[in-house]
Amino acid sequence: MSVRETARKQYLRLVDGAAAQLADLARPAEGWLVSLRKALGMSGADVARRMGVTRSAVYQAERNERDGAITLAQMEKLASALGGRFVYAIVPEGSVDAVLQAQAYNKAEARIRRASAQMALESQALPEGETRRRIAELARELVRDRPSDFWQTR
Repeated sequence: MSVRETARKQYLRLVDGAAAQLADLARPAEGWLVSLRKALGMSGADVARRMGVTRSAVYQAERNERDGAITLAQMEKLASALGGRFVYAIVPEGSVDAVLQAQAYNKAEARIRRASAQMALESQALPEGETRRRIAELARELVRDRPSDFWQTR
């Protein structure tokens, strides 16, 4: 196994492990800042004092989190003021393998359907079952070999 493949497998384990741990975790409707603050029984004024900012700045940050407009630096500062730590992650929907399989299938389907359309013009179109078989076969090859254009949509 190459160094590159060993490193990729380590990243795969890291990302899939995080995805498994966070699978059922969803941001609360009020946001994490409000949820932790209320769980601790802290007011916005309490958090503001701990941060050295105004109460309205804390409430604005909570609104920004709900709206998806807060910065990572703000989240870290607020988490610290709340006695917590900010954790940031990007995880795949499902698993890394599922993302790879979906990309390979989409790429394979586009290639095979394009070729099939050309063949149809020459009255040599493949039956649908054969087309599906070739798509699946090409998708397996694409996952295995990962050509340089693997992530390109066209």
